[in-house]
Amino acid sequence: MNENCLNNAIHIGDEAPLFNANTTHGPLKLSDYAGRWVILFSHPGDFTPVCTTEFIAFSKMEPEFKTRNCALMGLSIDSTPSHLAWIKSIYNMTGIKVPFPIISDLDMSISRKYGMLAPDVSTTQTIRSVFFIDPNGKIRAILQYPMTNGRNIGEILRLLDAMQLSDKNKVSTPANWIPGSPTIVTSPKTSDEVFNNTANQNCIDWYLCYNDSISSIGIDKNLF
Repeated sequence: MNENCLNNAIHIGDEAPLFNANTTHGPLKLSDYAGRWVILFSHPGDFTPVCTTEFIAFSKMEPEFKTRNCALMGLSIDSTPSHLAWIKSIYNMTGIKVPFPIISDLDMSISRKYGMLAPDVSTTQTIRSVFFIDPNGKIRAILQYPMTNGRNIGEILRLLDAMQLSDKNKVSTPANWIPGSPTIVTSPKTSDEVFNNTANQNCIDWYLCYNDSISSIGIDKNLF
């Protein structure tokens, strides 16, 4: 994995930059999570209203990510004592314990590697970035949100489901796909595949065929 990525230089398909970090769960390394999916997400700051609602939502959904062999990992440039005080405050308010580690990136080294700092917004706060890292350590998807708007955790879970389904069955997912919906058959590359597709699949045209039999991987549709 490349340790020398510059700010804003991370792209889908890149190797996820390795790091060692201090967290609310103690020291950890990204390599500790080899063989698992990881969702690494940054937030602008502790004790802020939008971030608090996000961490409550992530905490409620954490069991769903866990069943998908996916670990959640938060990050900001706040200190570990600040993170600990914040999650205690969340517990006191709601009774919810934040079950995943929160990285303290005081020197912004991880934030810079992953391009979590937006100079036109702030050079001292991380924006709302989300990085999907697959079991092979590859960046598979990147989402970024402005500081003023919280993330939809259901959409993050939906995208994880879609990528895992595509990996397992070599299919694509159409716009607005949710678990249980038809998937899209890989586009044909030969004349034989063209005629086989249109004969055996639900096709709108030769290049756009749906597969009704591959729609989910044991996912609870009521989550969406």
